[in-house]
Amino acid sequence: MTAPIPLSLGNLALSRKEDFKAFASAPRREQPELLTKAELKALSPGAKAIYDRSRREWHANLGPIRTPQLAELHEDLWDIVDSNVQDGDKAKGAVAVDAFPGLGKTTSVLAFLREFHHREIAENGEYTDQGHERLPVCRVGLTGNTGMKDLNRSLLEFFGHPGRNRGTTAQFGQRALDCVLSCEVRLLALDDLHFLKWRQSSGIEVSNHLKWIANEFPVTLLMIGVGLVDKGLFSEGGATQDEALAQTGRRTTRLGMRPFTIESEAGRREWRQMLLALEQRVVLADRHPGMLADDLSDYLFARSTGHIGSLMTLINRGCQRAVRSGTECLTRDLLDRVKNDEASEAARKELEAALEKRRLTSRPRSRRKKAA
Repeated sequence: MTAPIPLSLGNLALSRKEDFKAFASAPRREQPELLTKAELKALSPGAKAIYDRSRREWHANLGPIRTPQLAELHEDLWDIVDSNVQDGDKAKGAVAVDAFPGLGKTTSVLAFLREFHHREIAENGEYTDQGHERLPVCRVGLTGNTGMKDLNRSLLEFFGHPGRNRGTTAQFGQRALDCVLSCEVRLLALDDLHFLKWRQSSGIEVSNHLKWIANEFPVTLLMIGVGLVDKGLFSEGGATQDEALAQTGRRTTRLGMRPFTIESEAGRREWRQMLLALEQRVVLADRHPGMLADDLSDYLFARSTGHIGSLMTLINRGCQRAVRSGTECLTRDLLDRVKNDEASEAARKELEAALEKRRLTSRPRSRRKKAA
C-alpha cells in the first residue's frame, strides 16, 4: 500500500526560498491503491487509519489537472518567458495573469513555476558558476498596504537576507538586486497584485518600482491578480496618475483564464473530459465509470457554475465525507449535504432550473444519444 506523503508539505510558505524549493522539488504524489469494500473491511484498524489518511491527503491535493485552460495559459507563458532571453541592456516583457476568482489561475501559475524551476535546474545545475544557490523563481505575495519598501523587504524575505529588517528603500532594493543576480533568478512572480490601490500614491510608487525592476533586474515579471484592468494596471488615460501607469501597460501582456461553458458542443466536450480525468483520480471503493461524467454531469456544473476551483472544492469535500461515512461513492444525495463556496451556492438555483427544464445541458450530443 502506498505510504502517505509527509504532512510537512502542508506547512509551506511559498514566499520563502526553502519552502518554494521544497514545493518545486517534491516528488509527485502517488495515488493510493484502489481497494474494494471487502478489502477495506479486511484491513486492521491501524492499516485502515493509514489508508484513510493517505486518501484524505490525496483528495485534498487532486490538482492540477491539465485542462484546456491550463494548457493554453502554459503555452502563452512559455512563449513569453522563452522570448525574454534578451541581453541585460534590454528590458524584458512582463505578463499579468488577470482572471476572476475560482478559475484556477494561482494553481495553474504555480504549476508553471514548478516546471520552469525544473527546466532551469536540469539545464544549468543547482549552483551557479560562482557557487551560489540557483533559484530560477522568486515568488512573493503582496498586501493592500504594500509600498516600495515593503516590496523590497518581501524580496529579501524570500532569500532570507540578513539585512531584510534594517535599511532604506534604496538599500533594500540594491540588496534584492544582488540576491537576484547571485542566485540567477529568471522569473519574478508577484501574487495578489489586486491588493494594491493603484490609483493612490502607494500604487503609483509600486508601479514605478516595477518599471525599475523590469529595467534593472534580468527577470520576467509575472503578476497575478483579479480585475487588474479595472484597478488601472494597464491604464493610459489622460490623468496624471494614469500616465504614470502607461508604460507598465505597454510592456505587459495580459493573459486570462476562462470558465467551463456548456453553451457550445466544444464546451460540453471540454466539461466531460474534465470530469472523466477527475473521476480517475477519485479513490473510493465504489467508484465506477461514469460516476461523475454521466451520473452527475449537470449537477456538478450547477454546483460549480463551471469554475474549476469550486468544482475541486466540492469533489474534495465530497470524497472526505464519502470516506468518513463509509459510503465510498459520490452521489447526488451525498453531495447535497456538502457545502460549497458562497458564490457557487448563490448561482446554483438558476442554473439548476435551466438544466432541469432542459434549456441547458452539459452532455455532448453523443452522450445524449447513447442515453436515449
